Amino acid sequence: MLTLLGRDSVNTCSRVKRRDFLQAGALGALGLTLPGYLAAREHGIVKPEHDRRSAIMIFNLGAPSQLDTFDVKPEAPREVRGPYQAISTRGDFQLSEILPRHAEVADKFSLVRSCFHTGAAVHDAGWQMMQTGRFGNAGVISPHYGAAVEFLRGRRTELPAHVVLPELMGRGGGNLPNGQAGGFLGKAYDPFVLNADPSKADFQIRDMLPPDEIGAARLERRRRLRDIVDGTLRHFEASDDARLLDSNFEAAYRLMTSVQAREAFDLQKEPESVRERYGMTRFGQCCLLARRLIESGVRFVTINAFLTVFDEQTWDIHGTKPFTSIEGMQNNVAPMYDQGYSALIDDLSQRGMLDDTLVACVAEFGRTPKVNMAGGRDHWPQCFTTYFAGGGVQGGRAVGASDPIGAVPADRPTPPADIAATIFHSLGFDLETELPGPSGRPFPLVDFGSEPVKELF
Repeated sequence: MLTLLGRDSVNTCSRVKRRDFLQAGALGALGLTLPGYLAAREHGIVKPEHDRRSAIMIFNLGAPSQLDTFDVKPEAPREVRGPYQAISTRGDFQLSEILPRHAEVADKFSLVRSCFHTGAAVHDAGWQMMQTGRFGNAGVISPHYGAAVEFLRGRRTELPAHVVLPELMGRGGGNLPNGQAGGFLGKAYDPFVLNADPSKADFQIRDMLPPDEIGAARLERRRRLRDIVDGTLRHFEASDDARLLDSNFEAAYRLMTSVQAREAFDLQKEPESVRERYGMTRFGQCCLLARRLIESGVRFVTINAFLTVFDEQTWDIHGTKPFTSIEGMQNNVAPMYDQGYSALIDDLSQRGMLDDTLVACVAEFGRTPKVNMAGGRDHWPQCFTTYFAGGGVQGGRAVGASDPIGAVPADRPTPPADIAATIFHSLGFDLETELPGPSGRPFPLVDFGSEPVKELF
């Protein structure tokens, strides 16, 4: 995070204390960019007619059970099909009865029931693969989709190009990078992270509020940062770090002083009936905030449906504490998620935004075909479901299929790289685009041979 505060430390010859103006920590936490967009445009990567598309990616941390949500198997044995009934929808597929509001908007989204990956069955391995399109190896960590979008297209307005709501993912048990950073593009392409719960009555975003420690002159001091660097730290200015800091400062200052940015994050501007429609939950209000951010020009919003699989009700239904029971999924997780997602899709559609906003719902893996001894299901990367709405996707379809017990793909196997290709295809990218990888060598946007799930479009 770029923290613009402080009370002490180095005095410059102009009698200004350097730490009164900045502390350089993890600079990219504000999601502030170098001029990647200009470089991309110069190389012909960005096509103006494709620049209108945006994306919201909902990451279903914990991993929903495909058999209890999106890929029900009513004819399978009870230990496979679980306790829930299949219901009809407005699409050409059935869903679980625990997602009745999804059923009502099923004509607007389509499923991919044949996803899989070959990584370890640990949460953070799947988080990384499903948010970057590949597993990091040999120290090469690929950027999040939103980071690549920001690098190639830059920001539209004073708002960041990529925002994560409400917080970055927490622990996953595997001690691996979670895939929500700029990766080899650098910390300048880390996302802006809300770090707040928009459902709380005292909701505010600390990175958009001048810290109290600075006093009355705090904004003016930020404005003078460049003078300090230019005048008394010329040796620092010559470094790459200084150029990065200067760029990040300018963007941070614009964000903190932008009326547009403050209004985009201000949920009080929404009628109470709209907020209640989404649900007064953390997830529901994140969905509403995502819509407002897309409306205000943010290119990519990532919503973490949950923050950790430990001691929180999530999709991680092992059946015993500290994890979630299958009843907890039915009574708490599914209703909250069902309400927030369906409201988002309806709202985007009614506002005429859905065609230009891809809503991608992904997770790290699926769940075991058979219910375990605790009445839950365990990790299963061999087969799971993702689904997509808007951004050129035709709704009401089920693409691919799993076998009769939801254990492996039976048709149209879809690895993480194809999910990445699908997202970038929807956003109008040339899939042969290359990014500047480690040591400056070209690195493909998606793995060679990857294809979007064209049956969705």
